[in-house]
Amino acid sequence: MGIEVIPVSRLQSEAVDVLARCCDSGRPVVVELPDHRLVAIHPLDPDHRHEEGDESESLVNELLESSEAFRHLLMKSAASPRRPFVPGEEP
Repeated sequence: MGIEVIPVSRLQSEAVDVLARCCDSGRPVVVELPDHRLVAIHPLDPDHRHEEGDESESLVNELLESSEAFRHLLMKSAASPRRPFVPGEEP
């Protein structure tokens, strides 16, 4: 079976089921946006999970170690001015 391609509306209405099938099968799911662009969702290998700790922290650490472009974006973000978050305010 090939890669599953679904409309974004299906992801919105069946998110948990779609993501669970993606993880269970180990295959990516491609989501088609209304403007016909595509986004791929890939399950992470079980090795990316830690019994103690945050999965997103592990992924960030891996990106920091392996991607110069990610490190550059992080440094650029850290150097940019910050605005306070105001709920309900448009950016």
